[in-house]
Amino acid sequence: MRKKVSILIIMALLISVVTPIGAVANEKETNITILGTSDVHGRIFPWDYALDSEDKDAGYLKIASVVKDIKSKNKNVILVDAGDTTQDNSIELFQDEEKNPIIEVMNDIGYDTWTLGNHEFNFGLDALNKAVKTSKATVLAGNAYKENGERAFDAYKIVEKDGVKIALIGMITPNIPRWEASTPEHFKGLKFKNPVEETKKVIKELKDKADVFIGVFHMGLDNEYTDFDGSKTIIEANPELTAVIMGHAHSDISGEMIGNTIVVEPKSYGNRVSKIDLKLKNENGKWIVVDKTSENIYTKNYPVDKELEEKYKRIHEISRNDANTVIGTVTEDFIKDTQVLPGIPRVQVEDTALIDFINEVQMHYSGADISAAAAFKSDMNLLKGDFKKKDVANIYKYANTLIGVKVTGKQLKDYMEWSARYYNTYKDGDVTISFNPDIRGYNYDMFSGIEYDIDISKPEGQRIVNLKFKGKPVTDDMIFTLAVNNYRFGNMVKDGYFKAEDKVYDSSEKFADGSIRNLIGQYVKEKKTISPKVDNNWKIIGIDLNNPLKDTIYKLVKEGKIKVPTSEDGRTPNIKSLNVYELQKMGLIPTEQKTQKIEKKEEQSKEIVKDNVEKTYVVKKGDVLWKIGKKFNVDWKTLAKYNNLKNPNLIYPNQIIKIPVM
Repeated sequence: MRKKVSILIIMALLISVVTPIGAVANEKETNITILGTSDVHGRIFPWDYALDSEDKDAGYLKIASVVKDIKSKNKNVILVDAGDTTQDNSIELFQDEEKNPIIEVMNDIGYDTWTLGNHEFNFGLDALNKAVKTSKATVLAGNAYKENGERAFDAYKIVEKDGVKIALIGMITPNIPRWEASTPEHFKGLKFKNPVEETKKVIKELKDKADVFIGVFHMGLDNEYTDFDGSKTIIEANPELTAVIMGHAHSDISGEMIGNTIVVEPKSYGNRVSKIDLKLKNENGKWIVVDKTSENIYTKNYPVDKELEEKYKRIHEISRNDANTVIGTVTEDFIKDTQVLPGIPRVQVEDTALIDFINEVQMHYSGADISAAAAFKSDMNLLKGDFKKKDVANIYKYANTLIGVKVTGKQLKDYMEWSARYYNTYKDGDVTISFNPDIRGYNYDMFSGIEYDIDISKPEGQRIVNLKFKGKPVTDDMIFTLAVNNYRFGNMVKDGYFKAEDKVYDSSEKFADGSIRNLIGQYVKEKKTISPKVDNNWKIIGIDLNNPLKDTIYKLVKEGKIKVPTSEDGRTPNIKSLNVYELQKMGLIPTEQKTQKIEKKEEQSKEIVKDNVEKTYVVKKGDVLWKIGKKFNVDWKTLAKYNNLKNPNLIYPNQIIKIPVM
């Protein structure tokens, strides 16, 4: 009996030991956090050296504090960067140092991977290779290949946390040859392949080697130039991806789902850190993601990391001193008011002294007949007083170089039509000019050296009219030298507007520092004093913004009661014209309003002014012009002429008809 009891006890103990272990193995759970940054663009400190002012939600010193905070709450944290780190904000001052300070601070923070961005190629392969060599983070760009068919950089890194193997897959936009076309040595020996197919290839390579696949792509959500250079396309073709951290587009995205893949992008300059939380469960020896969430953490709510602030203070001091070096004098403000209305930048709707000045510099050094330049910042300006080096960065944001290219009259006009797509087509009732939300401001060029009008009542491709060079109409067979930046040159060559062999000038071959920024600074030093000059060589036509309710709408905008729409990501302002009829439908302005009409008559060299009340009528469904005229005892022909109606038979509901005082 005692023997039987002993056997039963032993069996019970064995069951109690074996069964719970199996249950725990099947039910083991863990939480893993992936933190992502992107497009920090040379910002270590929360400081904008182009303005020499604090930028409270920017820089790796703020990011460092976020990372420390998250790591204090979870030991399973992975940190990645999605590229465009080593360019902008005066960090170029330190390119020749043995160690790039941007890479050093990333090493200090403890990044696991760094996916290359397109701006990493701006300074050539020597600078890039030095940065890669000194990076403790694994450098990723899985679709970049050498001529011998080998990958130029790693395609992935597997990081193990709490027994879970996470594969971080890095891909770069394949458009480097487009943007660096004027300096092919910057990507010599490299080929950038289709990231959709390359991601498929990597996932296949990693089969049974990783539990979770995370994409870290230097590509925005949407395709940019081809059918395969956007993150959305990659994700749709690779549903195995649990999550993707994006860069390049400077968008603020968190929690978006494409299929079963969670997608984030941490905007830019270090003002966001994307945080992805994964909850995993081990079922029969296999890790399954059972929940995933994300958020973008605002770095403005965090202090700078004091230890790193002290370590890198020399970077801050050198950058500020350089930014404040006086190189000339500005006699008057170049733009008196940078906004037509709050949310509508003046520099992109009319000819200004600022764009004319940049084009003047470009023509001076290139010897070109014509020059094209874009407004990289909607509020850029030069103010009366000292011209400092920081002012150059303020009016010219990027480290582009200057290219001169031979073009025909036809090539020039086609290029100008490409640029003029930036404007939305005018429609009746518009009281403002607006911009195409699908085109970034840096892709809208304004031209000097020629005269032209942009008729935005016409469809894209037919807008450039009255095009003249030195007073004579431009014909297709004319030949010009055109000055553009290297970025634009590369795009235009890739898209067939220019020919690479027609390049006749390259500032990078003429100067040790051939950047347009440097040329602007050099020009100011030579002139010592610069003054605003506007040649008024172009204007927008095909519009009539003078609706009787225009002043009312403008007043409401200035009071903040009506807002000018911006793109969803906030990067493109003024994406929709303010339209009288649309605002009336929304109930934001009255449908009928009395206005004061001033009639001026000249009689024997004496002006007589009368105040009369002018009425307006809102067209209703079924109305025709003769019936409206009968209602107010006015002939329909008079109404048509008074309202400048091109087709008196074509009126529509909610249209405003002005009634003349008889």
